[in-house]
Amino acid sequence: MKRKNTGIPMLGKALLFINGIPPINLPETDGYSLIACSDGAFHYLKDKNFPLEKLDFISGDFDSHSGRDESIYAEKFIYTPDQNKTDFQKSLEIIAERGFAKVNIYGGSGGEMDHFLGNLTVAYLFKDKMNLTFFDEYSTYFFAPKELVLEQAKGKTISLYPFPVAGNIVTKGLKWPLHHENLEATHRIGTRNIANDEKVEIRFDSGDLVVFVSN
Repeated sequence: MKRKNTGIPMLGKALLFINGIPPINLPETDGYSLIACSDGAFHYLKDKNFPLEKLDFISGDFDSHSGRDESIYAEKFIYTPDQNKTDFQKSLEIIAERGFAKVNIYGGSGGEMDHFLGNLTVAYLFKDKMNLTFFDEYSTYFFAPKELVLEQAKGKTISLYPFPVAGNIVTKGLKWPLHHENLEATHRIGTRNIANDEKVEIRFDSGDLVVFVSN
């Protein structure tokens, strides 16, 4: 996937695991300057034999964590008890404070769907400050910049979901193109489209758009 410049500075890349459905296969950690997880995700990383020494921090209120007292990792735990924010949001705040603006996220979907919707809302809060990309077993998804180019897309399912509205959308390379059209979450959405070409171009003028690209 290729995205045009959003104006967000890229100061290294971070990897974050949160407490949704765990990835079946853990991603490679090469190329990441920071690796972190929320407290609940620590459990599945342990179960999957993730090299926990690679974690820079584990953050959260630890309401779903039973291993905080493991002394070997004690210095990595950051207690963030604020109940007005989710563990995901608090993790992103720490990552932003450490100077990172590009974050790949695993465990953001699946499980209890209120968590998934909450994660999208948190991503919305950070969309102008950080480049956030979610990965799960089905797709990659993210808040799109106003101009987006997807490479090597032919045959993939591309879904456009307005959050809650997106205006004057133009697409190229999709089976069902949009020509200066609007999408609205309570009226018309753009899910389950198909990429006819290797390159798909999407641009829009107003609002916000979550783009899902099938694996």
